[in-house]
Amino acid sequence: MPRSLTRRALLFGRASATPEPRAFRPPWARRPEQEFSAACTRCDACIRQCPQQVLVRDTNGLPRFDPQTGECTFCGECVSACASGAFDSSLSPPWTLLASIDSICLSARGIVCASCREICPASAIHVPPAARGTALVDTSRCTGCGACVAVCPVDAIRLQHATPRETVA
Repeated sequence: MPRSLTRRALLFGRASATPEPRAFRPPWARRPEQEFSAACTRCDACIRQCPQQVLVRDTNGLPRFDPQTGECTFCGECVSACASGAFDSSLSPPWTLLASIDSICLSARGIVCASCREICPASAIHVPPAARGTALVDTSRCTGCGACVAVCPVDAIRLQHATPRETVA
């Protein structure tokens, strides 16, 4: 499925036909993906209950996290709303998402910007002083909440599934 052309992408001339990465499931969604898919009844209870409204339906009717709409605060309302057992509240961390910053970061281009650092609730993003390099993510602190994704003026921040936390230094 081609990535939709956002206003930001249009403004900066980055129309992309690359497929979207696999869907980001809500926090505490059963793993592996097949287990979650089999248990989820697609009732939308978790989507309706999300106070941040960051959960949406994917093309298969399953809930997915959309970081373009805001951050996940890990409130647990999605887990509480689910009667099907598609969530496992004992999972720690609640998901394997981590932020990564692309080389199109304004700071890497010598333009002072710290939008991502300022909004990060975990203080996991570091921006070099006086715009002297790409912002960096401290993966040991990043929760993958997505707060930094939508605020980036050049769409340089992505969430991606990481390896299990025990392999992160």
